[in-house]
Amino acid sequence: MVRAMMWYWGSGVHWWGWLLGLVGMVAFWGLIIWGVWYFVTGLSRRPYEQPRQEPGDAKRILDERLARGEIDTDEYRGLLAVIRGEKVPGDGRPPVGTAGQR
Repeated sequence: MVRAMMWYWGSGVHWWGWLLGLVGMVAFWGLIIWGVWYFVTGLSRRPYEQPRQEPGDAKRILDERLARGEIDTDEYRGLLAVIRGEKVPGDGRPPVGTAGQR
């Protein structure tokens, strides 16, 4: 009695099919992991933008400080001269009470 060995010659996946599947799986999971990382770090690293200050904002802030009573009219005039680039009356220093304030 002779036995015949049966070899598999069907339509199986070749080596390049396995390689393509592996590359596709790594790319898929890589994109998922990158998307999660980008979302998490994007939320924690991006500070909220502060609005840009226009040149007239310094005068507006100075006007508000005068209105709130934080400075008097002499200080207001001296600081306004500094903002406009004019020479400050006196010894060239800003008025008293404005050192270290922004």
